[in-house]
Amino acid sequence: MSGKTSEGSHILLSGNEAIALGTYEAGVKVASAYPGTPSTEILENLVKYEGVYCEWAPNEKVALEVALGASLSGVRALATMKHVGLNVAADPLFTAAYTGVRGGLVIVCADDPEMHSSQNEQDNRNYAFAAKVPMLEPSDPEEAREFLKLGYEISEKFDTPVILRTTTRVAHVKGLAPAETPQARSAAEPGIVKDPPKLVMLPGHARLRRVVLEERMKALRDFAGSFEHNRVEWNWKKVGFITSGVSYLYVKEAFPDASVLKLSMVWPLNEKLIRDFASGVEDLYVVEELDPFLEMHIKAMGIKCKGRELVPGIGELNTDKVRSAITGEAVSGGLAPVELPMRPPNMCPGCPHRGTFHSIRKLKLFVSGDIGCYTLAALPPLKAMDMCVCMGASVSMAHGIDKALGSEALGKAVAVIGDSTFFHSGVTGLMDIVYNKGVSTVVILDNRITAMTGQQENPASGHTLMGEPAGEIDIEALCRAIGVKRVFTVNPHELKKTEALIKREVERPEPSVVIARAACVLIPEHRKKKKDKFIVKHEKCVACRQCLSIGCPAIEWVDVTPEEAAALGYREKQKGHSSINAVMCDGCGQCIQLCKFGAINKAGSLTGKKKSKSSVKGKSSSRKKAASPSRKKTAAKKKTSARKTTVTGKAAKSTLKGKSVKKAVKKKTARRKK
Repeated sequence: MSGKTSEGSHILLSGNEAIALGTYEAGVKVASAYPGTPSTEILENLVKYEGVYCEWAPNEKVALEVALGASLSGVRALATMKHVGLNVAADPLFTAAYTGVRGGLVIVCADDPEMHSSQNEQDNRNYAFAAKVPMLEPSDPEEAREFLKLGYEISEKFDTPVILRTTTRVAHVKGLAPAETPQARSAAEPGIVKDPPKLVMLPGHARLRRVVLEERMKALRDFAGSFEHNRVEWNWKKVGFITSGVSYLYVKEAFPDASVLKLSMVWPLNEKLIRDFASGVEDLYVVEELDPFLEMHIKAMGIKCKGRELVPGIGELNTDKVRSAITGEAVSGGLAPVELPMRPPNMCPGCPHRGTFHSIRKLKLFVSGDIGCYTLAALPPLKAMDMCVCMGASVSMAHGIDKALGSEALGKAVAVIGDSTFFHSGVTGLMDIVYNKGVSTVVILDNRITAMTGQQENPASGHTLMGEPAGEIDIEALCRAIGVKRVFTVNPHELKKTEALIKREVERPEPSVVIARAACVLIPEHRKKKKDKFIVKHEKCVACRQCLSIGCPAIEWVDVTPEEAAALGYREKQKGHSSINAVMCDGCGQCIQLCKFGAINKAGSLTGKKKSKSSVKGKSSSRKKAASPSRKKTAAKKKTSARKTTVTGKAAKSTLKGKSVKKAVKKKTARRKK
């Protein structure tokens, strides 16, 4: 994306796209991130601009350290991450507040109220307070772009990292913004500058920088009082609101006639600005998502206000929630809810993780799980994950189980972690197992990509974010280098082999790693491959539902009436049969391994292969091989089978034992059962 349009025009951008454009316009030279919703699309869009180096780091700590190193080299730098990623990056963040910067440094942190794709609902405004760094919070994409650029000016003016906080709504909403503007540049000159008292945080140096940090915060509080984007909108003075971020839009829609103080710099706060506004209204309300961050600090100033006792602090707000919270009246605005069939989240058809978790479920193991697509294995019908806390925790928690229960845990628990998550923070847990003589088995799901956040490259995928070839981390060699002696690789689509290998390893009293390696079905290279499709031969289906036990979206359940069951030759009490959606089937072959009655077959084996006519330079070949009796017999069987079953649309429609059954099954609708 170039972001360029004709002069004076506007462009439609999401919040993340706007941040990417603002980053380019700010003259940023280095950007590093770890993918995580709702922040991922920032670097995916930024990489399309020329002159900006972009990379996926192994984790958020590394990303911030890369950006800090670039900043201290005199260029503007960016680090982006989702809210929980800042937990990982907190170590460099707190000390970077002491060292300060040279080129501007902005950290984009995307919070996730309502936990649309996260394991907690933390409010990262608290990090700005704790780390003593300024934080800006935009309300829409245009502000996100503008505040990103302002962040670099503030960073360089006050010698500090700056956090730009967005939320899911701001990150993903679309809005109009002015066309691309000329690039700015850092006030610093690129190059290496030695300055140990500023950059080497020995205790003696750090004590001096601590004083500088407090002086900086005082200057920033004064700056907040004159910051033009902290604005007062005077109107009806009976009611006044202090708000920020997307909550500002909800307040303006719910109470368009009220006076509003919009805080765009949410830390540090300018007491005079807030006190002057509070004195100008009769009733003061603070509206904010998640923690009562502004309310707490405003009340600490001795200013009376109402906030959390009225406005909910769990989940996202919206206009109706805000209006109802303040007025106390039920609001029934917006569209009425529409009743739709349940559509629980599920792994893709052909997902290799499904085979791994099916095997683990059969072994009835306690699964210490991790963050990724595979966390969906906790849901029915697989129900094969028992705990999941944060990135990399699966390995360490499994070790904790081992040390707590000793021999009682042997053969009963296993850690499961994805390849990208293993590189993120699982490697150190595995080191701990080896170093402290643990016996845990770790299953690494290697699907060759960072799948959950949208197919991003990782250290084992062979390419960088910028599309350049890269060395692939050898997971087997890495595990052996750490000290794991028992390292095995298996194709998770081979169910029996996978089950047998995991069973053998969890029962051994020593550390082991099982690498379940098969490509994610959404990788372009995999999607281009020609794959066998599978279909159900309905007259052989006995309704055992074993094929449904893996939860593949391509496998459907079709109800039948007693009359239809009789026409198909089913048992009197058989209520239906399985069917495979030919469009969705990826040809992984897991289902055929589950069926004990031969009802699932490759589509080609039932329809028969077309005979090709060989020719040389347009002339047909006169040489024909004589068919042996056995070949004739096989061909006759295939011909009969082809007559019995054909594939049309979603499933095969069958005849019963060679006899024609006219209009046996005419179902216009089929109810799916997972």
